[in-house]
Amino acid sequence: MLLHGGLCVGHLTELVGPSSAGKTQICLKVASGVATRYMGGVVFIDTGNSFSPLRIAHFINQIPDTIFKEVKQNILEKVMSQILCHSVFDIFAMLDVVHQLEYSLRSQVQTGADQVRLLIVDSISSLITPILGGSGSHGRALMISAGFLLKKLAHEHNLAVVVTNHMVGGEGGILKPALGESWKSIPHVRLLLSRDPGSSICHMSILKHSYMASGRAARFMI
Repeated sequence: MLLHGGLCVGHLTELVGPSSAGKTQICLKVASGVATRYMGGVVFIDTGNSFSPLRIAHFINQIPDTIFKEVKQNILEKVMSQILCHSVFDIFAMLDVVHQLEYSLRSQVQTGADQVRLLIVDSISSLITPILGGSGSHGRALMISAGFLLKKLAHEHNLAVVVTNHMVGGEGGILKPALGESWKSIPHVRLLLSRDPGSSICHMSILKHSYMASGRAARFMI
């Protein structure tokens, strides 16, 4: 409802928020939704052992009880076969996966194989932050190159790309998205997430959008 239909294919969407705000839960929910509703392939780049097949199964089990248990099990097996998870722990390993995906997507176009519809990186900041230290510009250049590669994949292969980013302390102790001003201009869409302490109520607001006004907000449960 907030985004008037959901994630945009061809766009890089960033989920920003503090720890436990619900970023990973949304990534898992989106992955299961794409695999279930559209039978599209999902590539999930997991940088912190956050991918949870149990949560995917939980989302599938929320399908109305009018569907027989055996049918739900078949759906779950199909969904899990559509989601490919890569565990990566540095930016170079992520770039390897993305380049392999780019090659695979080109092959899919030629062979007519099932199309990957969604790429998730949870989280991009945990891979980039370690290379930004020091006074040199190499880390920043690598960050920008990675961002533009993700945008290129989204645009050329008509898939949605979702990345997550954490928060850091800014001026006056006010939290702000990590990765700085250079990264700020890269995502097409930036969504800020927060969560009521001790509850399942989350808040999402638009920080940046290609064609929607910023400041729009919504509440939801995870």
